[in-house]
Amino acid sequence: MISEASAPSPEELGCFLSQYGAWLLGSGSTCIRVEKNINRMAQAFGMDVEITLLPRHLQIAVCRCGRDSVATCLSAVCQTPTSFNIITRLSELSWAIADGRIDFATAKQRFDQIVCSDRQNKTAVLLMVALANASFCRLFGGDAAAMAIVGIATLCGYFLKTVMIERGIDIRAVFIICALVSSILGATGILFPYGSTPYIAVATSVLYLVPGIPFLNSFSDLLHRHYICAFSRFADAVILTGCLSAGLCGGMLLMKIGMF
Repeated sequence: MISEASAPSPEELGCFLSQYGAWLLGSGSTCIRVEKNINRMAQAFGMDVEITLLPRHLQIAVCRCGRDSVATCLSAVCQTPTSFNIITRLSELSWAIADGRIDFATAKQRFDQIVCSDRQNKTAVLLMVALANASFCRLFGGDAAAMAIVGIATLCGYFLKTVMIERGIDIRAVFIICALVSSILGATGILFPYGSTPYIAVATSVLYLVPGIPFLNSFSDLLHRHYICAFSRFADAVILTGCLSAGLCGGMLLMKIGMF
């Protein structure tokens, strides 16, 4: 445990932990991870915390062990793209504090560095997403031509998704537009004699948009009795799936491809 002389005040720690939790939750972490990381750091500074997790806000009450004065801080959950890189680095930060390897001032500096500089290579991520989606096409029985079409459709759709999210466009509109673009490109195998599995290319061209992480997180939150967050994440995932489906159906209608 860090000595009381070098420990922050409850107000300082509460502000730091609420911002930490808001970024961790917004980056795609489960509620139980947020709770464990925050409790781990609070114990290292000799503090008790009570955490209230809501879909769009996080509230933390902090007090020194055995004392009555309480500091309460509230932060809005950061609306950022899912980033396992940020989740991993923030978890590493919590262990560095718990092990006494860094003090509070250094922890704040590292936190600012983590949230301001996501080290992911956007080009590499784009290529890997395209390759992964083309691999899904192969798993569903697509031939080489279908895989190539799906790879190109994914490249265009995912690039468009990244640009639109950076410009602050509503995520539901982003899913509809990206699914529309990818399904139109995925249908080129039907319009032109490319390969023998063109319909598989259309069906798998939008799989990169499936909100698997919100679905999994909602199940995890449900198991750990965070029912409000679990329902909210599940509802978000269902709505995004509906937007994906709307974009896919729109692309198939524009390309005059029968759905049944």
